[in-house]
Amino acid sequence: MRFDGEFELEDVPPEKAWIVLSDPVAVRNSLKGCKYITPKDESFGFDDYEPDEDAETLPEADPEVVAARAFEEGKEYAALMQVGVGSVKPRFETTVTITERDPEQFLMTAVGSGSASGSSFSMDSGMRIHPSDGGEGSRIEWWTEADVSGRIAQLGSRVIDPVANKIVTNFFKDIERQMSDVDEGTDSGLTDRLRGLL
Repeated sequence: MRFDGEFELEDVPPEKAWIVLSDPVAVRNSLKGCKYITPKDESFGFDDYEPDEDAETLPEADPEVVAARAFEEGKEYAALMQVGVGSVKPRFETTVTITERDPEQFLMTAVGSGSASGSSFSMDSGMRIHPSDGGEGSRIEWWTEADVSGRIAQLGSRVIDPVANKIVTNFFKDIERQMSDVDEGTDSGLTDRLRGLL
């Protein structure tokens, strides 16, 4: 299955959009059904990990803290997702690796896989932020190739597609809100500092 699209942010420049989309906490907060996204090592246990539910995001968060937890190229992350698809509400234990992260081109790609009782998936996804044509805003291009098997796959695209589209639409609406908050709450000096840290 392939999902892709573009999203316009009228007044948020690519530099600030990149900062928000580089923050695992901001992404988690915008992704319905996502309990956490955190670096994963050999000792990581999905059942043992306790996420910080109250972790601050920009503009309230300390820029040094946001920069320290930003996605890193080559790093592996654990994400716990629970999303209802039809009558099924699986709990996906997901591993994601950032395969490319280019702050000059505002490009990030990732591969991942996850499993739940009777279902599994693998994915190859990415996003690129472009300056909007003739404006101060951004155009975010995103794509995901997913291979789903098991109980969820049996539901078919007629059931899966609307759920996926709703998750993506809600994600970008919430990301836009966060980006607007960052745009209003941070000056250009802070943005430049964060860009340097990231």
